[in-house]
Amino acid sequence: MPLTLQDAQAAIAGGHERAAAMGIQVTVAVVDEGGHLQALGRMAGAPPMSAPVAETKASSIALFRRDGAALWKMQESSPGFFAQLDRVARMPILAGAGAALVRRDGEVVGALAVSGGFAPGQDDECAEAALAVLAD
Repeated sequence: MPLTLQDAQAAIAGGHERAAAMGIQVTVAVVDEGGHLQALGRMAGAPPMSAPVAETKASSIALFRRDGAALWKMQESSPGFFAQLDRVARMPILAGAGAALVRRDGEVVGALAVSGGFAPGQDDECAEAALAVLAD
């Protein structure tokens, strides 16, 4: 079953709820399996740059079918390849924390990413909360 707009909006709400409980403001982006933006939610006060960063992180992991941590390891082991990759993909590629694949029945149906946390692990924690909404 594909990821719906309602799913995307629910995931964003879950990420925002966790961020609010942590006292931070973030942006959550949700993309479909092809890396195309489905929904984006930027909390009031979230860093302006967090919106394009969240979208780019989500798109990148959707295209690679790897979560943010795995993509980061790939980037570290092949920096020359990744330095050229945005030209081939014709879009920016960004590996980073706070990005998770959305799977249904073992298939990748999309991805989500969070940006805006200011301490290590905050983007990841909000992404996990956003993903948990989709598991229910």
